[in-house]
Amino acid sequence: MHEEEEKTVWQGRFIAAKVKGNWEYVGRARGIRAAVILAVDDGHVILVEQFRVPLGRPCVELPAGLIGDEDHLVGEEDTAAAARELEEETGYRAGRMEVIGEFWSSPGMVSESYTLMRAHDLVRVGAGGGTHDEDIKVHRVPLADIPAFIAQRRAMGDAIDGKLLLVLGPRLL
Repeated sequence: MHEEEEKTVWQGRFIAAKVKGNWEYVGRARGIRAAVILAVDDGHVILVEQFRVPLGRPCVELPAGLIGDEDHLVGEEDTAAAARELEEETGYRAGRMEVIGEFWSSPGMVSESYTLMRAHDLVRVGAGGGTHDEDIKVHRVPLADIPAFIAQRRAMGDAIDGKLLLVLGPRLL
């Protein structure tokens, strides 16, 4: 199985559909990677909400973004990309970005991994909201209120990104 050749059956600007043996999966195109940012400001977690077309509804998530998705960003350092995305999406500037590690989001169907970063020394420098076509809403939620916030958003019909298990984890264990 591992010796079989990987074939790209379709590729767009951001993703590629691939086949290897009996496996069908998708991955990022052009060497694009992703960064996910855990940003905690004075006991509050910074979350984002945006409409996700594949889900057909808003999704509550940790701030995140692509690394090297635009020609002028090829070769950008992961921590610089994460800091740029955090400020663009949330309006918070990090004094320092700490690399936590590489994780895979759904290894049974997606080859994409992301680098999890922890943002330190946050300063609010703008409103956030993302780029002109993202319409991102920023939520600053007290750590103690995370379970209730997630339950409320779920009851409203919002999707909840699985990476939010990171902030629910201590309560689940």
